Amino acid sequence: MLLPSTLWVVKSSKTVVLVHGWGGSFESTWQRNGFTALLEDGGKQVIGVDLLGHGVAPKPHEPEAYADMTERIIDALPPEPIAAIGFSLGALTLLSTAIRHPDRFERIVLAGIGRNVFDRDNSGAAAIVDGLRALINGADPASLDQTARHFAQYAQQPGNDLNALLAVMERPTGFEIDAAGLGLVTCPVLVVVGEDDFVYPADELAAAFSAGRLVTLPRTDHFATTESFAFFDAALEFVDAVS
Repeated sequence: MLLPSTLWVVKSSKTVVLVHGWGGSFESTWQRNGFTALLEDGGKQVIGVDLLGHGVAPKPHEPEAYADMTERIIDALPPEPIAAIGFSLGALTLLSTAIRHPDRFERIVLAGIGRNVFDRDNSGAAAIVDGLRALINGADPASLDQTARHFAQYAQQPGNDLNALLAVMERPTGFEIDAAGLGLVTCPVLVVVGEDDFVYPADELAAAFSAGRLVTLPRTDHFATTESFAFFDAALEFVDAVS
């Protein structure tokens, strides 16, 4: 059922919030691969968040509209603490939310993030922005460099608005994640990263949490993470441990 706030809900017993990455959506990242069904079969109530600029959420073209990406997650959270799973931009946004509201989370899975939490090199993001601009202006995706091409292909999923996704990439620098902030997240945290992901390794990130764990997916790149059965197994086992 689609709620007025453009959140997706599947009813069962325990609550798990799912947050997709840049260029994805609740449907394309979590429903299409069957992950939502697995959670539901395990007795979970699933709340899927479409981040601003994605899925069925509004898609403004002004970068300033995306200054605080956490708002849609905060609006989705029920009163009681919950488990949450985020991928890539969704994981970063979920982590920012948890730092500000640590009491709202029982357990968190962060997939597709790692060294990029601490590495302030924005050259990769700049390449993606250049690639998107070229794509919007009619360039052949094959003419882009490898990183920009992969993101451009991901951005061209049905229902996406390239100008909105570009605005997400160009959003103002807002809340910075640092070691002090990570220390505020005291619930158990599972970090999952593919060994072929451009954000690999994630050892430093997992170690920054007082109750952090790390799972590395062999022979898995960034975009294959949420299609990995090893990711499914690790995330479901971790969420099932919520008390």
